[in-house]
Amino acid sequence: MKVDGKHYRTIWLKEGDRNVVQIIDQRHLPHSFVIEDLDTTDKTAAAIGDMHVRGAGLIGATAGYGMYLGALEAAGESTSEGFNATLLKIGEKLKSTRPTAVNLRWAVDRVYNKVKDLKSNSEKIDTALDEARKIADEDASYCRMIGEHGVSLIEEISKRKGGGRVNILTHCNAGWLAFVDYGSATAPVYEAAARGLDVHVWVDETRPWNQGARLTAWELGQQGVAHTIVADNVGGHLMQQGMVDMVIVGTDRTTYTGDVANKIGTYLKALSANDNNLPFYVALPSSTFDWEIRDGVKEIPIEQRGDNEVKWIEGLDEKGKQGRLLLTPESSPAANYAFDVTPSRLVTALITERGICGADEKSVLELYPEKKR
Repeated sequence: MKVDGKHYRTIWLKEGDRNVVQIIDQRHLPHSFVIEDLDTTDKTAAAIGDMHVRGAGLIGATAGYGMYLGALEAAGESTSEGFNATLLKIGEKLKSTRPTAVNLRWAVDRVYNKVKDLKSNSEKIDTALDEARKIADEDASYCRMIGEHGVSLIEEISKRKGGGRVNILTHCNAGWLAFVDYGSATAPVYEAAARGLDVHVWVDETRPWNQGARLTAWELGQQGVAHTIVADNVGGHLMQQGMVDMVIVGTDRTTYTGDVANKIGTYLKALSANDNNLPFYVALPSSTFDWEIRDGVKEIPIEQRGDNEVKWIEGLDEKGKQGRLLLTPESSPAANYAFDVTPSRLVTALITERGICGADEKSVLELYPEKKR
């Protein structure tokens, strides 16, 4: 996607230096556009854990490149076994940074399994880089295809409204900033805008990190898509008043039975959509499916983050200076559950790179028959 008219992905290998991976440090958005260099696995783990990068697809791509940096760090080992042991340890370090997003584990294992049986260290390093690039390229390609499949849902509503504006509510950021390019939930929106459809996005602020207000709104503005930021609790009112036509969200992990883990507050939006007979769609590339877990509510681990994210907020003051402000009584404790799980019964359909399917085991496995047991 574009930033001030220039195309960017969210992660890439630094031009002229294959020892450095570059990312957009999303902590500084929307007020500053900062590119950060990652040249060690410790920096990569910190970038994932401290949310310099976030979003299922981008976490996976960053982990893939992190394993490549890990291969560079393991190059000093004199044997293939020693190399593998070092890389395996690095992989576990990366996996430990964010427990909910399944793409992280998937990418680490994918790179490790590609290199572990190779003999020379140089071959392992080259293969790790090639696999990291493939993970990133696939993520961008899959998100583009999600847009091509999902736009039909927006077109259908537009036709029903005689070409009138389609109002879409989303939660958190499942845009190109959460992936390598295009995004998942936003991909159909961008494709609809490119086709000349009149679309408008209601953007939930998404406390406590405000990924909607900070990131989704910023990238929609960069792409020229009409949008309005609302407080998290406004969605139900908008739906009641007929001001929402559909809800599209992303996901950090979705079971093959259709249960969806996404940013905290998603479950409440699904309940409101269900009560108001509105379609609730979840967009995801296949790398975000968990093919082992059946019951998402009981089995998906829910990350709990530090209470400072709830108690403090960052932004610009009236003089344009960026800083942090304490919102709460200093002594009051806060709980910070980062995700919730929306049961499959509340999900109208899943939008994937292979097409649209029901949020149930039979429909998912029909789309991905190679996963049948």
